[in-house]
Amino acid sequence: MVSTAQGRRLRIAYIVGAFPSISETFVLNQIAGVAARGHEVDIYTTAETITPLVSGEVEQYRLLGRTQPLMAPAGWRGMAKSTWLFAAVGLRAPRFLVRVLAILWRNDFTGARRLLHASLSLIHRNVGRYDVIHAQFGPLGVFAAQLIEIGVLRGPIVTSFRGYDLGKYLRDHSTAYRDLFDLGALFLPVSRTLAKRLIDAGCERKKIRVHHSGVSCRRLCFRENRPSDGRVRIVTVARLVEKKGIPDAIRAVAQLHGEGKQVSYTVIGDGPRRSDLEQLVHSLDVRGCVRFAGAKSNDEVLDIVNAAHILLAPSVTATDGDEEGIPNALKEAMAMGLPVIATRHGGIPELVEDGISGLLVPERSPKLLADRLRYLIDHPQTWTNFGRAGRQRVEAEYDIDRLNDELVVLYGQAAERDVQALGEFRAGGMLAAASSNSPRRT
Repeated sequence: MVSTAQGRRLRIAYIVGAFPSISETFVLNQIAGVAARGHEVDIYTTAETITPLVSGEVEQYRLLGRTQPLMAPAGWRGMAKSTWLFAAVGLRAPRFLVRVLAILWRNDFTGARRLLHASLSLIHRNVGRYDVIHAQFGPLGVFAAQLIEIGVLRGPIVTSFRGYDLGKYLRDHSTAYRDLFDLGALFLPVSRTLAKRLIDAGCERKKIRVHHSGVSCRRLCFRENRPSDGRVRIVTVARLVEKKGIPDAIRAVAQLHGEGKQVSYTVIGDGPRRSDLEQLVHSLDVRGCVRFAGAKSNDEVLDIVNAAHILLAPSVTATDGDEEGIPNALKEAMAMGLPVIATRHGGIPELVEDGISGLLVPERSPKLLADRLRYLIDHPQTWTNFGRAGRQRVEAEYDIDRLNDELVVLYGQAAERDVQALGEFRAGGMLAAASSNSPRRT
């Protein structure tokens, strides 16, 4: 066994939701970046099927070929596949079935079925030990910990937290992370705000490292854009859910339109709130200046943002507790030189410094959004300073190349600690290691 994880090729398992997902390009950016650095990646998705999204990174690093669904298809086909796997695994590795059934007993039917099929799939593939197992959201970290407890995955768990998993999810499942906090090797919140919540929830401070979701400054060209026809183009990039605060932006744009300002507002994205938002646009009689562009590929999004003048990110805490980390759309717009207006929500103030790299307003304040928009429209000479400061901010702390270099170092450190712990256990040199029941060290 190699004595150190630093400077060698790592074998990494990613536990993800849908992959590749058009609304989670930050996950793809991380995985592709790690693959580009020469490390071996396996991607396990909890979606029933693999998303047929084509992008340069997906094709270049053959990521679809490295992706396997852990869930059974719905209906009789899924039941048949689970039954076949159960029989095949039972004949080859009966001792694992005892562990599987013990964990399943503690879960509801849906959770038990998920764990059963995932466990059988991993056993059947004989995946072996990983240097790192990276779960991309808190609940997926819990899932990975259960798979490790069963014994079908082996390796240290790294878990990213991005917003809802320390908001709504934690409020609804207050003790969900207890076992993960004990078993997990490293926790990567995307903002300092989320790091504090992790500590408040019971995670050891020494296991936490703030690691931002990044954007490619190399691919995002800075430019200064001014209206050529007198119309200021405003844009929002967001999934159409409550926490994105789109109604406040629509009301702000409607106020400016009523004042005679020449503005247009494009909302890029789709989601369950679209019908309600379209009704709001109709009731405010701003159909002529508000457009819903629907879901777009990342390249299409960047083309629209590149032609815009101002980006709005009016995020709010949803009534069910759902909230943001730091929206990637803000980072991309700032890197491209757009002045931005956002809310004091989640980790956004860690990115946008009010009056310097953008403008901030309280949540659910459409009148203040309108005030800040009016200021930018009336003072276009300020756009350059906002844009340059925003670009500098993103380059300094949110550039994906630098962050992926950092991530590989963190992986290496987690893998090295795990190798040392495994060696101590095998040598019988530590009472704590020898008494541990963690399947990770067996």
